[in-house]
Order: sequence, then structure tokens, then C-alpha cells
Amino acid sequence: MGETISIAALDGSGGIPAYVAMPKEAPRGAIVVIQEIFGINSGIRAKADEWAGLGYVAIAPDLFWRFAPGVELDPDVPDQLQAAFANVQKFDVDTGMADIETTIREARDRAGARKVGVVGFCLGGRLAYLAATRTDADASVGYYGGGIDQKLGEAAAISNPLMLHFAGDDSHIGPEAVSAIEAALQDKPGFRLFVYPGAGHGFAANSGQRRNEAAATTADDRTRAFIAEHIG
Repeated sequence: MGETISIAALDGSGGIPAYVAMPKEAPRGAIVVIQEIFGINSGIRAKADEWAGLGYVAIAPDLFWRFAPGVELDPDVPDQLQAAFANVQKFDVDTGMADIETTIREARDRAGARKVGVVGFCLGGRLAYLAATRTDADASVGYYGGGIDQKLGEAAAISNPLMLHFAGDDSHIGPEAVSAIEAALQDKPGFRLFVYPGAGHGFAANSGQRRNEAAATTADDRTRAFIAEHIG
């Protein structure tokens, strides 16, 4: 359904490869899909295709393009999982956020100046939160984003709706972190946070060992409704 394009980086360092899936009809809006640490793999492309099927322009930028362009890794393969951990150590959050900002602009242009939402997973879940604090995204959704509790000092800048999903049995994100996030953000207009008991980190993956069907279905239904409410 999609194709790969190049988006000019804000810092002039080159072109950001991005997977784009277009809806068949006039777009309702646009969604920027933010990757996990495994690159723009088949799972992330499938997420973009799903949004296009719902009527949105969907763009997934390759945030690792500066040091691991085109990497596609499988979290169920131990060697590839370790490679993903190594890649994320090379990733600069501020540079990545600049790439997301220019992708939001591209998405807005392709959607005919309609609203843009951001939906991210794992690493992308944290970046979706930062998109709510640093960009003009009209709504943001983060799935099991680690490290958000370390970035709560940026919460004052949030002005648009934000939804966060967390696993109840997450080996990477403890309940104390989730509680701190909820306490800091609970008064933000349009903020919603959900915890899925028994689900582990990565529960909304499209396939593989991490997927928890019940939790993924519920979270995705909530996300679609949230995006429809705030993006169109």
C-alpha cells in the first residue's frame, strides 16, 4: 500500500527516509507513526497501512537513518534484539524530535493542511509524549513509552490531547513511573492514561511473542476513537 519517500531534515544533514501510506479517498487527517527500537520493520509499516485504511495519511520516518539506515529488526530473534539495544544507544532524542517535527509538517501538507496526530510505540511512545510537549501535533498517543517520568519537567508545554497506554506487567517500566506520570499529567485537558493488567512490554505489536491480543485490541480501539475525536 505504501512507498518510501525522503523528507528534508531540518538541520540540512540529508533526507529522512519515511514510509508513507495514503488513503484511497480524501484524507481525514494525518498520522505520524513513530517506530520502536527495531526500525521501520514490517510491524511499523503495517501500523501505517492500518491508519491509511481508516482514511488518514500515515507517515513513519526512519529515525535511525543517520547511523543504521533502513534497519529492520525482529524482537523475537535474540541477536536482532541486542542489535536494537545497541542502536538505541546511538540515538539522539533531540535530533530525533527535529526529524519528527519536519515529518509532522510533511504529513500536514499531504493531508491538505488537516490535523495531524502522532502515535508511537516503545521508544516511539516516549517520543509521542515529547511530540505533545515540543511540537504542534494536534493529538498524541504513546504506547509503553519508557523514560516519560524523566521528562515530566516538559509537561507544562502540553496544550493538545495526549493518551498514554502502559502494560501492567512491564519489565522496563515500573508502576512507580506510571503513577508519577499520571499524577503529573492528570489535570491536562484531554489527557487519558490506561494500564493493561497482565500485559507485557510491546503488547500492541502486530505479531510475535510480545503481542497480547486482548490488551492490544482494547488499546487500539481506544486510540482510534481518540484520534477520530481529535483529528477527524
